Amino acid sequence: MFVIATPHRWLWTLGILGTLLLGCTLSSPLWASGADAESANIGGGIDWWAMSVALCGGLALFLYGMEQMAAALKAAAGERMKDILARLTSNRFLGALTGAFVTAVINSSSITTVLVVGFISAGLLSLSQSVGIIMGANIGSTLTAQLIAFQLDNLALLMLGSGVLLHLTSRNETARQYGGLLLGLGLVFLGMTMMSEAMTPLRAYPPFLDFMATLRQPLLAMLIATIFTGLIQSSAATIGIAIVMASQGFMDLETGIALAFGANIGTCVTALLASIGKPRAAVRAALVHAIFNVAGVLVWIGLIGYLADWVQWLSPARPDLSGAERLAAEVPRQLANAHTLFNIANTLLFIGFTTHLARLVEWLVPERPASAEIERVRPRYLDEELLTTPALALDRVRLELLHMGERVREMMQAIMPAILGGNRQTLYDIEQMDDAVDLLHAEIVRYLGQISRQSLTEPQTHTLLALLAAANDLENIGDLIETNLVELGRARIDQGVSVSEPTREVLLNFHRTVSRALGTALQAVAQNNALAARAVTAMKPEISAIADSAAAHEARRLVAEEPKRIPAYTLEINIIEKLQRIYYFAKRMAKTVEIAAASSHQPSVTSEPP
Repeated sequence: MFVIATPHRWLWTLGILGTLLLGCTLSSPLWASGADAESANIGGGIDWWAMSVALCGGLALFLYGMEQMAAALKAAAGERMKDILARLTSNRFLGALTGAFVTAVINSSSITTVLVVGFISAGLLSLSQSVGIIMGANIGSTLTAQLIAFQLDNLALLMLGSGVLLHLTSRNETARQYGGLLLGLGLVFLGMTMMSEAMTPLRAYPPFLDFMATLRQPLLAMLIATIFTGLIQSSAATIGIAIVMASQGFMDLETGIALAFGANIGTCVTALLASIGKPRAAVRAALVHAIFNVAGVLVWIGLIGYLADWVQWLSPARPDLSGAERLAAEVPRQLANAHTLFNIANTLLFIGFTTHLARLVEWLVPERPASAEIERVRPRYLDEELLTTPALALDRVRLELLHMGERVREMMQAIMPAILGGNRQTLYDIEQMDDAVDLLHAEIVRYLGQISRQSLTEPQTHTLLALLAAANDLENIGDLIETNLVELGRARIDQGVSVSEPTREVLLNFHRTVSRALGTALQAVAQNNALAARAVTAMKPEISAIADSAAAHEARRLVAEEPKRIPAYTLEINIIEKLQRIYYFAKRMAKTVEIAAASSHQPSVTSEPP
């Protein structure tokens, strides 16, 4: 099943099919060669209706092909690229190379940025380290323009046929995704062909040629490209359309470079708007992207002529042609090369200032001041943009489970001192902490429900079910602390029970052991760490031995001649039982990691747990 990256995918499908049918009906004359295309003119003029339909149909196919190609690449390689991005960022130069490679493979600089934001939030990357990756992502995003510039129009139908055949006949999920990649690429070239043929009559239309002449003013061309990129939210699509127009001889290289500059600005403006209301890490990453892109354009805006000369010297030339024909033959490749070289030059120019840029952004977007009131808890990692890439979305659920687990561990750390010697306010505060756990649990379940509506592989289905079970177990631990253990603390206060120092030490020791098991179980889930999971299940004999020892200690204390010994015994035995129950849920969380790994045959982390 091919994935359309939009919440209203059936509307997209109907719209594209309708456009195709209408376009085939009304614009068939425009599919002819240059001489035949001129016969599409009605009464010596241009058939604007047919041309508009063909342009819209071609643009729809082009944009949909871009979406399909990106979705297939993300599904086929997204998880591997995430691992590469997390590991190969030890210095700014390696980070830039990694960002370029990952973005080129998954065909989406926005997804690379989203992954970087997640790593920053999880403490795996600093903002300074992420700057190099974001710079490299700009380079990787130029690969699409390079592919489009090859103008493989005659292979479009072959790509479409091969892609559909591969998807329908292959049983291998990765092969099916590469079929989707071929399908998307074929649609891109088919859409370009439709747009190119549709614009053929404009070669002899003076008002349009006059308009294209006005675009030789760099600021105007940049403004138009910025607005258009903001509307379609894809700089690659803007460059692709510019290449289509260049293939008709409508623009020179300098105009194309100005449009590319505008596309670079437009793509970071949309990222800035999308970051509104998101965590500080997302806002900072978007601002780094914007400052880098705008600064790069400001550096080069007065040097467009020099950049054009450099690119023309590096790119293939067609001296045998002249006029519009030569522009049509040379400019598409030159524009793609200029786009790539511009981003490489910018990265080399600014790579030495990553630390300064990070400090500037941290100054512009400071951390929120600490408040005396408890800030409303909300998910940190559940990004809607990743839903069309289940492998990456599931990885975000792991991080959010760790976030939820931190809240549960805070409750766990606070509950034992509160039971043994706290007051009613302390116990009430712990109850309130569970509200955050319940909220995060609800958001995780909702997000997993959205992922389940995507096209999932069998291993991804096993992972989703395991993460859902882990979320439920964590929520059960929070509820157990909020209800049972908090009530035991209140009973101790109501009955005036005092816990002796030896008993306190026994209970605290058991509590520390169970807390360690919970922490290791969280590591197992968050990192898909099979060794950590086995370490939790292997703790069962230790937990049982400590529980038995604690129960024996309580039995010996039962005969002691102390006031309120019976209520104290009941309280202490109940604490032991509830701690055992918490270990049961922690062990069940770890077990889901082992079962999911065995069912899906996915590689898991094999490092020793701390």
